[in-house]
Amino acid sequence: MEGVIDRFETERGFGFIRCDGRSVFFHVRDFRGSAQPPAAGMAVVFEEIHVGTKGPRAVAVRPKLSVRSATAMQDASPLRPAPRAVQRPQTSGSAAAVLMLVWLGLLAWAGWQRRLPVPVLLALPLLNLATFMAYWLDKHAALQRRWRTSEQTLHLMALVGGWPGAWWGQQLLRHKSVKASFRKMYWFTVAMNLVATAAWVLWRPQV
Repeated sequence: MEGVIDRFETERGFGFIRCDGRSVFFHVRDFRGSAQPPAAGMAVVFEEIHVGTKGPRAVAVRPKLSVRSATAMQDASPLRPAPRAVQRPQTSGSAAAVLMLVWLGLLAWAGWQRRLPVPVLLALPLLNLATFMAYWLDKHAALQRRWRTSEQTLHLMALVGGWPGAWWGQQLLRHKSVKASFRKMYWFTVAMNLVATAAWVLWRPQV
């Protein structure tokens, strides 16, 4: 996210960033990447987190100018022609597409062989729609500084079969798509759901 430091109290070591009409708290220990100390009027980029009910907090705060300069130097350097980080969303998207096809094929075969109850098959699209809406509501709540949906709830919905809806929520809404710890747990829920679904379908007798 981008914003401008509204005020900074040097002696106390914290300040506030103005972003989209909101005031986001940050601590000096979360300010990185510049020899120049934070000061009012400085344009910055940052990541926003929420801890309990204390409101939004900015971490990994960096001067916007230094980020642009580093990017320009990378693009101009003959030793760094195409950073691999640009390819990560494509790799993630390709993996998700393959896993979704495998998942849909497994469910289609299970329905054909009558190894899953019809209500379960009909409930899965509704579950994925509900998961996508949960991401949308959490994104909206974050922007409005309202009560957030817990990450445990989002992971649970993905674990029980809503992980495709969760993936689309992350990509289309650009929500929870950067935080490394969340992404790691998300892919763990995907793996667990696929293993559990395969075990249930392949070893359960016909219904």
